[in-house]
Amino acid sequence: MHKKLVIIPTYNEIENIENIIRAVFENFETDLLIIDDGSPDGTATKVKQLINEFPDRLYIEERTGKQGLGTAYIHGFKWGIARDYDFIFEMDADFSHDPKDLSRLYEACVSRKADLVIGSRYCQGVNVLNWPMSRLLMSYYGSMYVHFVLGIPVHDTTAGFKCYRTDALKQIDFSKIQHIGYGFQIEMKFNFYQKGFRIEEVPIVFRDRTLGTSKMSSGIFKEAILGVIGLKIRSWFNKK
Repeated sequence: MHKKLVIIPTYNEIENIENIIRAVFENFETDLLIIDDGSPDGTATKVKQLINEFPDRLYIEERTGKQGLGTAYIHGFKWGIARDYDFIFEMDADFSHDPKDLSRLYEACVSRKADLVIGSRYCQGVNVLNWPMSRLLMSYYGSMYVHFVLGIPVHDTTAGFKCYRTDALKQIDFSKIQHIGYGFQIEMKFNFYQKGFRIEEVPIVFRDRTLGTSKMSSGIFKEAILGVIGLKIRSWFNKK
């Protein structure tokens, strides 16, 4: 039996946190690590209350202040690697990623011998619900742009719902990851692609959050897209 760990970064997710924890455990055999960046709304307090109900399955790492999505995941990766998990997952707290799909990502990783499986919004058409058209177009064409510039052979280059094989994850030098925001998702995929790891996509339906406040903004997205040029230039020098 493989050891599996789901990582969920949080900042002010009090409306969702208990429900997402329960939904993950109801739908998937896994441990769950919450990385909370000092949420003032009591998110961490709620998680610690639930740890009594889910001992040895639910964990929390508390950090001071908002330090960025990328550093939260890297913190979680190191935590999971140190505890010998075989597969490590990324997902959001707001139910935009369906916990029922965790098993599909895991099964694809095992059956296809993949090092990274992406829950993809765009590998079979466009499967996004309740997003305004402006945001959908920004995301879709942003992914196409990343694919064109970096050559990553996936349709959803900005996806944040993923399953990593830990043996592959161990080969990433986290100290060289430069993006700590939304661009982190792109940079990790590019690192896996450059190392020749097997990347697969599984189609999912992405639903916009109904509770809480989105952490995404057009500024964050544009910063990530501009960072793609930097990744490409760095890759030329790395080859040399």
